[in-house]
Amino acid sequence: MTDIIRGGSLLPARRENIELLTPDGLTLVGELSLPAERDPIATLVCLHPLPTAGGFMDSHIIRKAAARLPALADIAVLRFNFRGVSSPRGRSQGEFGHGDAEGFDLDAAVAFAEDRGLPLRWLLGWSFGTEVALKHGLQHDVVGAILLSPPLHRTSEDELAAWEGSGKRLVVVVPELDDYLRPAEAEERFAVVPERELVAVEGGKHLWVGENQTYRVLTEIVERLNPAALPLPTSWPEA
Repeated sequence: MTDIIRGGSLLPARRENIELLTPDGLTLVGELSLPAERDPIATLVCLHPLPTAGGFMDSHIIRKAAARLPALADIAVLRFNFRGVSSPRGRSQGEFGHGDAEGFDLDAAVAFAEDRGLPLRWLLGWSFGTEVALKHGLQHDVVGAILLSPPLHRTSEDELAAWEGSGKRLVVVVPELDDYLRPAEAEERFAVVPERELVAVEGGKHLWVGENQTYRVLTEIVERLNPAALPLPTSWPEA
């Protein structure tokens, strides 16, 4: 028997509740999801949308990445609540840091991934999470960053331009109908990083609602981390 993969699907994985200790002494709550029976090929460190607008580690694209990608693509997924954010997993200590103090949260997440020996680490930022990735990601040993719906509200021109020639990959996934930054403007704003990959998603919206948009986003992720796993199955176990 096979089941169609839907929004609430939870595929097999080794899942562990984790805690991250930031350099400024806070404890953050999170989860690490690993392939059930194999070592991961690559790793996603997930940075969730804006806390003051309801973003948290269970924001749907991040939750679905953790639910599916360990099984479908042998990818480890590390997700956590930024400082001051609550979810069913619990509440991370601290208060909202406007994208600045969250750099310490990113420090803690990457350090955890390094300590666990998780391979080929990528940052996955969504909306506010893209600001944290752009502002603080360059200092870390990561392959690069995948940015979903980047608003570029908090990232300075200097912070963005610093990615040029860094040797780190920058994949910018922009919805056609985004509320904040649409493809034409994104082309202009990201032109300071000539080597970036910009993906314009026809019909896409900022929140990536619906299975078709979820599937497209997860496909863009897997194309960078483990392209041999494409196309992603739409049922489980695989037919």
